[in-house]
Amino acid sequence: MKLAVIAFAFVVLSFPALAQERTPAPEGAEVYIISPENGATVSNPVTVIFGLEGMGVAPAGVEKEKTGHHHLVIDAELPSLNEPVPSDENYRHFGGGQTEVTVELAPGSHTLQLILGDHNHVPHDPPVVSEKISITVN
Repeated sequence: MKLAVIAFAFVVLSFPALAQERTPAPEGAEVYIISPENGATVSNPVTVIFGLEGMGVAPAGVEKEKTGHHHLVIDAELPSLNEPVPSDENYRHFGGGQTEVTVELAPGSHTLQLILGDHNHVPHDPPVVSEKISITVN
């Protein structure tokens, strides 16, 4: 029994998580931040409006060709493109198909970026990513 536990721990620790298969994105698909504009100075609460061209929005868990759902990256780099987008204060999920959010951000400088995820929250291939914008919160 003790040997089986040790062997199991070895297997779990020895192999990294397998990358998930990525869903194809149609050529020309584009995600972008409509508002606020890059360089804007804003007050709380901050409303971020998402834009998408060349694809449709579908909730997480719904596997439908040429669709995805938004993830907002706040003050962080893009996540791994071969795994589901993390979910925390820097990586906000909109798996219900939402196209905007109102957030409270600390006063100061912030960066915002969108990345589209498929039904499993995995970025498409090629990834559908917005430009990173900078804003200042009063």
